[in-house]
Amino acid sequence: MAKTYRIAVIPGDGIGPEVVREGVRVLESVAALEGFGVQLTHFPFGAEHYLKTQEVFPDAAFEHVKQHDAVLLGAIGDPRMAPGFLEFGIVARLRFGLDLFANLRPVKLYDEYLTPLKGKGPEHLDMLVVRENTEDAYAGMWGQFKKGTPDEVATQEIIFTRKGVERVIRYAFELCRARNRRRKLTLLTKANAVRAMELWTRTFAEVGAEYPDITREHQYIDAACMFVVTAPEQYDTVVTSNMFGDIFTDLGAALVGGLGLAASANLHPGRVSLFESIHGSAPQFAGQNRANPLATIMAVSMMLDYLGETPGAERLERAVEGLIRSRRMPNLGMDSGFGTDQVGNLVIEALKG
Repeated sequence: MAKTYRIAVIPGDGIGPEVVREGVRVLESVAALEGFGVQLTHFPFGAEHYLKTQEVFPDAAFEHVKQHDAVLLGAIGDPRMAPGFLEFGIVARLRFGLDLFANLRPVKLYDEYLTPLKGKGPEHLDMLVVRENTEDAYAGMWGQFKKGTPDEVATQEIIFTRKGVERVIRYAFELCRARNRRRKLTLLTKANAVRAMELWTRTFAEVGAEYPDITREHQYIDAACMFVVTAPEQYDTVVTSNMFGDIFTDLGAALVGGLGLAASANLHPGRVSLFESIHGSAPQFAGQNRANPLATIMAVSMMLDYLGETPGAERLERAVEGLIRSRRMPNLGMDSGFGTDQVGNLVIEALKG
């Protein structure tokens, strides 16, 4: 009997509902073609819901989300809200509350015309970045003193734990082995200046001793931001901290087509996990049918792979790659020349081809 997956859908703010709409359409098309089912539960949380109800993400709804197999998230953020208010109340609650410790962000070039790097092609840019997702400065331990005065002090603590560091490093080694590309794992830190990151380098060495088949390399994040531009072919699988992973993967996205193609997975293996695009809510473009949904559609591919529907995930990635390589969409940003719904139609058409 075909399996049915329970998917929680949170469209969010700005362009989120538009790109998620196309992601859901594509998901349903893949399910029909591959012979499995999807049961969708839509949740309204975001700026509009908050302004109407003063609810951010009620406990009962969060418990309901936990009963699903996966979460598909649009984008969260609205200029009518204080910066970070909704993001921390919805996105961070999902990441921390579900303990989604591994954030996977592929940096993969499908066609050389998409990269600004001279002389680089798909064979040079194909890496998977594993970003620790529940610690670092993002853990929310911050404060202000004498706010608004000349003597104001603002603090933000960077938190690393042995458990948090070890589990994401171990996951990255396992992923590198399963990926079976170059079997090379690169650790990015700033341990020469941020001394707390000695925990990362030491744990990397200790855990790495259990994986003699994986080549290990350590780079400082500032150097890596140069190397990914000058010699991106050196990277296979990368593991790094929350903050550095956030920055490094945005740079990586710019090298392979921009945020319009950048998908991510927030994982706790064996548990309900979260899938989303990297880009923001772009409220200035909401309702204009201009947003490119390919990042969300690729997040659907990552979700299918996580759920064990690997043939469907690969089918969807091939469809998107074929569409990109056809060069019908020379721009993957807001002005691709196609409406949001048209891009969804093109992907669905390619799935059937």
